[in-house]
Amino acid sequence: MKKTAILLMSGLLAACGGGQHEDIKAWMKASTQGLKGKVAPLPEVKPFAMIAYEAAALASPFEARRLEPAKKAGGGGSQPDLDRRREPLEAFPLESLKMIGSIARGKVVIAIVQADRNVYHVRPGNYVGQNFGLVTDVGETQLKLKELVQDSSGDWVERVSSLQLQEK
Repeated sequence: MKKTAILLMSGLLAACGGGQHEDIKAWMKASTQGLKGKVAPLPEVKPFAMIAYEAAALASPFEARRLEPAKKAGGGGSQPDLDRRREPLEAFPLESLKMIGSIARGKVVIAIVQADRNVYHVRPGNYVGQNFGLVTDVGETQLKLKELVQDSSGDWVERVSSLQLQEK
C-alpha cells in the first residue's frame, strides 16, 4: 500500500516537471530589457561642533542631599521605632483593612480586623497600617490609632485615624 502511494506520487511529480515554460522566459527577458539600477549617492556627512563639558565641578543633581528635603536640627517630634519587629497588619494600607467585629474579654475589648481573606485580633498597643499606626483605643464600633507620617519638610507628625466597624 505504501509502495503504491509512493510510486503514484513520484509519477505525478515527474509529469509536472516536464514543461520548459518558454513563454514565461520570453516575457521575463522582454520586460527586463533596458532596465538599469541606479542608487542615489549618500548624503554628505556634516561634522558636529564639539562642546566642552564644563559642569563636572558642579554638584550632581542626582545626589541624595538634593533629592531629600533639608532636615531640621531638632528632628521633628516623635520618630517611629524602625528597629522593632513588624506586625502582620503593617503590611496592608489602612484603607484595605476592615473591622468586622469586636470581642469583650472582661474589661478588655479586642477588635476583629480582616485583611484580604485573613482575620486578625487587634488590641491597644498593636500596630496597624503602613504609617506606623499604633492602636490607642478599641471600642465596640471603632478602632482608634495614632499614625506617624512625614510632612513635606521631612519631620514626623502624628495623625489620628480610626477604623470603623463594617456592617454587611
